[in-house]
Amino acid sequence: MAVPVIKGASFIITHTPSLVRHGSKPVREIEKDEKVIDRILGGLRSYDDAVSYPPNQVFIGNMRPELLKDYERPWTNVQIKNAERFSPCGEILPEEEFYGWLKIADGFNLVFLEENFLNDQVKARLENHPLITSEDLNTLGNGVSMEEIQEKLSQSGSLPLHVNKDQLIGVIVTGHKEDKFLSSHILLENLCNKASGIVAMRHALRSFDVQPEKIDYVIGCDEEAVGDRYQRGGGNMAKSIAEHAGCINASGSDVKAFCCAPAHAISVAASFVQSGIHDEVLVIGGGCLAKLGMKFAGNLSKEMPITEDQMGAIAILIGKDDGKSPKIRTDAFGKHEISAGSSAQAIYQSLVVKPLERIGKKITDIDKYAVELHNPDVTEPNGNGNVPRANYRTLAAMAVLRKEMDRSEMDSFEDKHGMLGFSPTQGHIASAIPFVGHAREMILNNQIENAMFVGKGSLFLGKMTSLSDGMSFVIEKNDGGK
Repeated sequence: MAVPVIKGASFIITHTPSLVRHGSKPVREIEKDEKVIDRILGGLRSYDDAVSYPPNQVFIGNMRPELLKDYERPWTNVQIKNAERFSPCGEILPEEEFYGWLKIADGFNLVFLEENFLNDQVKARLENHPLITSEDLNTLGNGVSMEEIQEKLSQSGSLPLHVNKDQLIGVIVTGHKEDKFLSSHILLENLCNKASGIVAMRHALRSFDVQPEKIDYVIGCDEEAVGDRYQRGGGNMAKSIAEHAGCINASGSDVKAFCCAPAHAISVAASFVQSGIHDEVLVIGGGCLAKLGMKFAGNLSKEMPITEDQMGAIAILIGKDDGKSPKIRTDAFGKHEISAGSSAQAIYQSLVVKPLERIGKKITDIDKYAVELHNPDVTEPNGNGNVPRANYRTLAAMAVLRKEMDRSEMDSFEDKHGMLGFSPTQGHIASAIPFVGHAREMILNNQIENAMFVGKGSLFLGKMTSLSDGMSFVIEKNDGGK
């Protein structure tokens, strides 16, 4: 059987502060108090601030996670000098350009951009973007007049689009007047997911020199429910994204498991490759508009800028063994069984201890653990604590209970086997997966031998069960067939 390997991973951030007002929490708070919009607009960051923000540089791969320890928190007070927008396999995209990608992703003429903005701000920028094609530029069209924007805004269900916090530059209309599941708001969520996913996928294919037509299958692992009144959540965002990346020989489908979906998608992709069903599989996860500004009140209460002003997106290439890329240990997948319950110890017993025991390893035999890598600049001001640190403390306690290390080593476990959180707090994006690119490079550079990714999800959010979810996997150095 073929051995599945991680051939590449791309991570991007779309900085979209003007879309924060359309996040689920801001929408609800603005409806209760219209003055909230002024507080939100006053707390937004500039694009330059987003690029120089240390966790963002870590997320796109320009800095290793351990370098965050060199900077005092909150990191919103820190600016990385000479920070780069692009990394070898990703970027931080400004909102002007993102609106262009949004229009490129729009196959049903739902998004209308004002003509001067489109030509002077969008096209003028995107025509120099390394991922843009002439076909993309043609798709953008010439835009519409401000009068037409205003006319469409007067139609029931339309949503305004802004730039520079509050400058009106466009509109998105409803997809069907009688279908609430094709409302402009839901379609904006879906198009943001699709557009950011397209950018991530193209970066992965370009950065790791993979011909798009070689991709056999694409697995989406995002959080949007794509469909209409008859098939709400019918899905296949994966195939809609692949269409825009030239993957003409690929099929695809979506894996849904709340925040845990990427880990499930990796397990499915690895199984496809090992079984020989597909040779080259791409896992894709676009950004989540609904979670913009989710914890804005916490940031503002601490006189910090709103850090949830951006969406993350991921793309991971999984294929047959090339003799060098890190292997996925398909004999060490962990799963949160229904019988495991909800205690942290029981969950980690299922996700970490059991799979490691199967391959004869202890907790301390894993060089690096990636857990829920939520950025503490977002979670702590809102009263949600330091999520990664809490997870590493649990892992360390289990290692002590199993007599794999001394209690005196607990405080150093995070530093040795973990990392500080650096991910945008969109559940599926933050759940372990942001370390894949770093781990791949560190293994290739002989800095570590292996890494374990522990994803967790909140199934109870759907009001269908009180269960949580979890999935884990291990990657390790390729021995070149020895």
